[in-house]
Amino acid sequence: MSKIFEIIEKDAAGRIGRLKTPHGIVETPTVMPVINPNLRVIDPAEMRDFGAEILITNSYIIYSKPELREKAVKDGLHSLIGFDGPIMTDSGSFQLSVYGEVSVQNHEIIAFEQAIGTDIGVPLDIPTAPDVSYDQALSDLKITNERLAEARRLVEERRLQARENAANGSDKQRGDDMLIAGPIQGSTHLDLRHESAGFVSGLNFDICPIGAVVPLMEAYRYEDLVNVIAAAKKNLDPTVPVHLFGAGHPMMFALAVALGCDLFDSAAYALYARGGRYITVNGTYQLSRLKYLPCSCPVCNAHTAESMIKAANKEELLARHNLYVTFEEIRRIKQAIHDGKLLELAELRCHSHPQMVSALSALYDHAPWLEECDPAVKSTLFECSEKSAKRPEVYRYALRLNRFSLSGKVLIRPPFYNKSGLKDADFDHVLYFKPPFGAFPSELDENYPFNAEIQNRTSALSLKTALSNTVELVLTNPGAEFTFIKGKRLNEFGKSYFKQLKKVCRVVENPDKRKSKGMKKNRKNDKNGKNSQK
Repeated sequence: MSKIFEIIEKDAAGRIGRLKTPHGIVETPTVMPVINPNLRVIDPAEMRDFGAEILITNSYIIYSKPELREKAVKDGLHSLIGFDGPIMTDSGSFQLSVYGEVSVQNHEIIAFEQAIGTDIGVPLDIPTAPDVSYDQALSDLKITNERLAEARRLVEERRLQARENAANGSDKQRGDDMLIAGPIQGSTHLDLRHESAGFVSGLNFDICPIGAVVPLMEAYRYEDLVNVIAAAKKNLDPTVPVHLFGAGHPMMFALAVALGCDLFDSAAYALYARGGRYITVNGTYQLSRLKYLPCSCPVCNAHTAESMIKAANKEELLARHNLYVTFEEIRRIKQAIHDGKLLELAELRCHSHPQMVSALSALYDHAPWLEECDPAVKSTLFECSEKSAKRPEVYRYALRLNRFSLSGKVLIRPPFYNKSGLKDADFDHVLYFKPPFGAFPSELDENYPFNAEIQNRTSALSLKTALSNTVELVLTNPGAEFTFIKGKRLNEFGKSYFKQLKKVCRVVENPDKRKSKGMKKNRKNDKNGKNSQK
C-alpha cells in the first residue's frame, strides 16, 4: 500500500491520483516535460503556465558536466533548473541504451541524485531493447534487479539515518526524503515484464516506471506496447503510481491511462518542434504542409500557418503549441475519468491510426483484468465501435449471467418495437435484448450498463456477443420456456447467426414496420381490384 499516492477517482484501469513529493503534491495523470540542462527551448519557470506540475531532467548529464555538477551540488537541482516544483531525474539509462556505456556506477548516481535534491530518483537500470533474445533480456534483467535492490537499500538507509538525526535534533538534509523509482524491464518478453513488476513491487518502490518502450512507439508497435504495459500492471501493487518512460505524444495518452499509467515524460514537444512538426491529438503534421492551424491555443490564435512558418522563433512557437496540446489532452482525460468515459475517449483516439486500432483490440483482449479494475457503476456506456462489444462491462455481464433465476414462460424482445402479436402479460418474465449485452430483465433498462447508447446498425461482433450471452442465459435456466422475438434491426443478419439460439428457445420473427404497412396496403389494393392482372 503506497503511503505517497492517493487514488481519487477510477475508470477502467485509469485513475486520478495525488502524488506526494518533497516539493509538493502532483495530480495524476500528468506529463513531465523533459528539460535538457544544456538546451532550453522554453524556460522551466514558464512550465506551470502550460499545466506542468512536475518536470524531469537527466542527472547523468548534470553529473557529466563539471560546471553543472558543481552548481547542482552547491545550490540544488531546483535552483539549477529554475523550477520550484517537483523534479524527477533519469539516471543515464537512456545514454546507456544509445552509447552502450556510461561513466558512472549505480551507487554513485543514487548518491548524486540525493545530493542535488531530486524529488524522484532513478537507479541505473539496463534498458533492454525490444526483440532481443530471451537469454539477453534475462541477463539484463538480472543486472537491473541487482541495481534496484542496491538502490532501494541505499535510499532506505538514508531515510533511517534521517529519522535518527531528526530524533537527535539535527536538521533535515537535502535528499533525505528522495523518492525512488524502480524501472520495470524485460524487453518484449511478457513473462519477464511480469516477473520484473513483481520484483519491483516486492521492494516497495515509490514509483514504478515501465522502461525501454520508446522503440515500440517509434515503430508504431502500439499493440506490443499494450501487452507490455498489461503484463507489468497485472503484477504490480495497484496502489503505486506507474510511469511510462518516453511516452510524450498525446495521441496515445488515453490508451495508456486506461491501462493504468499515471505519469508520462515528454521531450516530444521540443524534439518535434526542432523538426518542424506540429502535434495534434490525432497525429503529427509537418508545419510546412499546413495551410490552416487546427488549434485554438494562444500560439495558434495569434498566428496563421503562413506566419508561423516564416517566424524567426518558429521552433519556440511550435514547442509552445505542442505543450498546450499535450496538457489539454491530459485535462480531457481527467474529465473523462470523472465522467466514466475514459474508454470512449480511448476508442476515439485509437481510431486515428491503423496501428492504434490494433492496440485497441489488444486492450480489450485484457478485458478480464480490466473488469477487476473498472468501477461497477457509471453513467451511460456509449457503443463507439464494433470493438465496444469487448469492453469490460460486457465481459462483466457475461460473468454474472448465473445470477438470474428464471422459471415459467420468458419473453425476450426488443426494448421498443414488438409487432409479433405476443403480449408481455402472457409471460412470467420479460427480458429486453440489446447488443452487445444480450438479454436482461426489463426492470434494469434504465440502469448502467443496460442504459447504453448503442448503434442503430448492429455490428456482427456486437450481435454475436449478445446472442452468445443470451444462449448462456437460457442454458443456465433449464426449467424456463424461452421465446425470442427477433427485432427488425436484425433482419439483415443471416440464419447462421441464430442457429445456436434456435436450438435452445423458440425464435419469432418481428416484422419490419415499413414492410408491414406495405403488405397491408397491397392487400387493400388487391381487395379493391386495383392490382388485378385482368
